[in-house]
Amino acid sequence: MKVIKFGGSSVASAQQLKKVLAIVKDDPKRRFVVVSAPGKRHSEDKKVTDLLIAYYNAALANEETSELIQKIVERYGDIGKELGVDPSICAAFAEELKEVQTTLDKNSPYLLDRFLAMGENLNAQLIAAFFQQEGVSARYINPKELGIIVSDEPQNARILDESYDKIYQWHDCEDILVIPGFFGYTKNGDVCTFSRGGSDITGSIVAAGVKAEIYENFTDVDGIFAATPQYIHEPALIKELTYREMRELSYAGFTVFHDEALMPSFKAKIPVVIKNTNNPNCVGTMIKESYDTDSSPNHVVGVASDGGFCSITINKYLLNREVGFVRRILQILEDMNISFEHMPSGIDNVSIIFKECQLTPEAEAKLLERVQKEIEPDELEMEHNISVIALVGEGMKEHPGITAESSAALARKNVNLRMISQGADERSIIFAIRGEQERLAVRSLYYTFFD
Repeated sequence: MKVIKFGGSSVASAQQLKKVLAIVKDDPKRRFVVVSAPGKRHSEDKKVTDLLIAYYNAALANEETSELIQKIVERYGDIGKELGVDPSICAAFAEELKEVQTTLDKNSPYLLDRFLAMGENLNAQLIAAFFQQEGVSARYINPKELGIIVSDEPQNARILDESYDKIYQWHDCEDILVIPGFFGYTKNGDVCTFSRGGSDITGSIVAAGVKAEIYENFTDVDGIFAATPQYIHEPALIKELTYREMRELSYAGFTVFHDEALMPSFKAKIPVVIKNTNNPNCVGTMIKESYDTDSSPNHVVGVASDGGFCSITINKYLLNREVGFVRRILQILEDMNISFEHMPSGIDNVSIIFKECQLTPEAEAKLLERVQKEIEPDELEMEHNISVIALVGEGMKEHPGITAESSAALARKNVNLRMISQGADERSIIFAIRGEQERLAVRSLYYTFFD
């Protein structure tokens, strides 16, 4: 029993859907197919989800929407026509789209969710019809019927544990089920979406629910690479890594997977494989709970990076003697709804690193003002344009000298370290550096451990 999920680029056109059909037919174990909304066909194209956001904004502003509805329907219609699917199927999509607007409740917190969910929902119906036309015993199933019940958190839904028993009831279904990703239903019957990119989450939920042997996630790359191809020419493909390593890499900037997507599979101990729709015979990347007992983990599996951080550094003499000092700083951040990533400290100073996008110029001025007034530092410094580099690997704790090797590699390239931190489980080392040195740092670390 396998659950497979196809991302937006994999279902963007008729040509891509023919590849999807071949992949499904190639393995009879592939019984549950989770699909995204159609993505971009080329760089100047628009995702269906973006068209739906435009439709939502126009409907909310009481503007004319018929042209937008037509564009959305035409996108599906073009795919259906090339695939030879009955035109009446895509024609009916216009009524479904209009129905969302005619029943529009501007006071509903789930209004945007209803619009956004249409992309996946319509695509699943189209793909199921295509499968049936090609002789595959398949059918579309709505997430509500499947049993995906979620929390009351618009655009940020979480699966409820009771869903898994409901989903398992479909374990022995004879048909291949085509399931729209990205959304579920609250207990009150409202459509509620996961955070954006959440079709990966749906696939993971379904895999856990039906107790699948494996969850295959098809995208437009061969798997997960040891570093971003933006910085490294033909980086090594990671053939195997653990859930914890993937979580660390996702946190530090790897974008192949939505960073919450693995949790349902992780809890159910179901392996996940990243594969390429355009190159399905490639082995891909296997993500599982732990390495086999007869194989030792690589000491470093990947180098990840992410920009857009800033830091606030507080210097104060005899800081270490002030009881409750850190609590007062964190209280200011909590009051301003700012989450922090790292907090390196010394005897007389402490730095707090957090995402820059959380601050407006006004919020930054207020933050500095409150720290100055309530903490009374001797010196207060704000630094912008910081990048975070993560070196990740289960085997690092068994391999002495990784920190020394990595620090020396960065020093040879004159990369100035703003912070260095090793996780308590010794699976990752985090470096904070100046943003303009991010590419140089990634290349230096990659070629130290992978060349």
